Amino acid sequence: MGIRLQASGGTISSQDGQRILGIDPGTVNTGWGIVDMAGGSLCHVAHGTVSAAQDLGQGSRLSRIYRSLQEIVRSYEPQGVSLEKVFFARNAQSALKLGQARGVALLAAAENRLALHEYTSAEIKLAVVGYGGASKEQVQKMVAALRPGRRHLPSPPTCVS
Repeated sequence: MGIRLQASGGTISSQDGQRILGIDPGTVNTGWGIVDMAGGSLCHVAHGTVSAAQDLGQGSRLSRIYRSLQEIVRSYEPQGVSLEKVFFARNAQSALKLGQARGVALLAAAENRLALHEYTSAEIKLAVVGYGGASKEQVQKMVAALRPGRRHLPSPPTCVS
């Protein structure tokens, strides 16, 4: 069983045989994960969070995110980046900060000449759960169901066929 996503950046499917860096941007916490997709299998390689203290200035937080993403790209050598498309935040200040974190992720992808694939949260939820309005809890349960015997995020490597 593979995950297939279609968006303006093209289709990513488990038959592509590539390593993808997924990024969930944020200025305090930016989540990331690396998966290998090949031959009908989706294999977890690594995941983590880039955290920056809230008492740091915005520029320092963005610099930390950028430097960390560059190190992740050097370490894991992905061929592509999957990034959540901008959504409407509750207020303008939040939207601006999210846009800045997203911009840093876009810059890291561009500087490393990585293929960029952008998806809305609804597209991601639809691909994983089968319902674009799924809750975070539903997504977590489905990911666990795709990985029998596991309830939490894996320690590398874990493959789903």
